[in-house]
This record gives sequence, structure tokens and C-alpha cells, in this order.
Amino acid sequence: MGTVTILEETSKYPITLIGKRAGVCWGSDVTDNEKNYKRGMDCIKSNHGRTLEYVNVEMVIDGYSARCLREWYTHIGGMPSRLQASTRYIDYTKNGGFDYVIPPSIERNAEAKEKYIALMKSINDNCAAFEKEYDIPREDSAMCLPLGMATKIVDKRNLRNLIDMSHQRMCTRAYWEYRQLFNDICNSLSEMSDEWKWIVDNLFKPKCEVLGYCPEKKSCGRKGKLNE
Repeated sequence: MGTVTILEETSKYPITLIGKRAGVCWGSDVTDNEKNYKRGMDCIKSNHGRTLEYVNVEMVIDGYSARCLREWYTHIGGMPSRLQASTRYIDYTKNGGFDYVIPPSIERNAEAKEKYIALMKSINDNCAAFEKEYDIPREDSAMCLPLGMATKIVDKRNLRNLIDMSHQRMCTRAYWEYRQLFNDICNSLSEMSDEWKWIVDNLFKPKCEVLGYCPEKKSCGRKGKLNE
């Protein structure tokens, strides 16, 4: 579906960086990366969460729906920042119209899929007509664009924010597209370095794995409820 591109500004060796930053305040030798790595692991295992905020993650998230990325924006802890593809300046009526996401439930139903595609084409054709036939400004015709339209953002946040996000968005009750997006982020970060792979494998997990029980009213059954 979509793609996640990790930008070069992302910290390549996050555990070593955590230990290096902590070492400054501990009066330790920060020139030895082996010691920095060990110190970083100690910080993580001791749950010293503030040190995680020194790990920078910058990425381009492309091809996911506007609806999904509206949910992405709700994770505002740790002062993240992002820029989104403009609906004011980009002409989405060109080259066959805007891209969009088809939910699996519609994809599996041939008749429903046909109606869905026709709906998207109708929206695109009307947006083009507003601009070309009625001289409506693009920023106003863009009000017709649907939440299912694919979009692109440049995102910046830190490791602590991503770990917190994983607890909610790796849950099987999270919106299906968001779970897929977070899985793509996990895969992209794991390819950065062995340190990132360890973090993804050990720190990114649904909240039931963190708590040891499921706090959701409607549980998937992966973990028992607290009173069980």
C-alpha cells in the first residue's frame, strides 16, 4: 500500500546515542562507543524514558489515507513535527486524478469495489469541473477531496513517542491501516541497524504485552482481563 522512507537525519545507532547523552550527565567517558552502548542498554532496561527523547526519527510517510494520518497526528507527545502534501497547491485532478486507499472489506467485494472506484472518479471529475468550468479556486474545490485520498507527510519525532505509539497502534483493535503503517515503520527502522532491530523487537509492542493484561472493553483475547 504505502511506503515509509527513513531519512538520513535519523539516529542510526540509537542505543549508543542514548548512552552517550546519559554519560555526559554521569561524568562518564563518552568517547568509547562500547561503553556508550552498554550504558544506553542500562537506561532502557531501567526505564529511564527521558533518555529516549534524544533519538531522532525523521521519515517520509507516503501513500496512506488522509484518514489514517489524521490519527497519526494525535500522537503529539515529545514535540513531534510534520508537513503534509498540500491540497491548496497540488493539482490532484491531473494524471488520472488523486490516488486513494481501498479498504480490504471493499477490495474483497467486486460490486462494492466497482462502486467505490466510480465514487472516487466522480469526486475527481467534479473537482476538475469546479476549477476549469466554474473558475473555482483549487483551495476551495479541494474541500471535496475524501478522507480515503492517499497523501504524503514528512514526519519528525523521537523514540520515546514511537514506543508509546506502538502500545496503542500495534493493538489488534487499532484501525487496520494504522496497524499496517506502524508495521511498515518497524520494518524500515529494523533495516537501519542492529540497534534499531533490537529496539523494534523488544520495545515496540501492544499495550497488553506491556501491562500483562488487556485493558480494552472488547478484547481480542490475546491476553486476559485484569480481573481474570
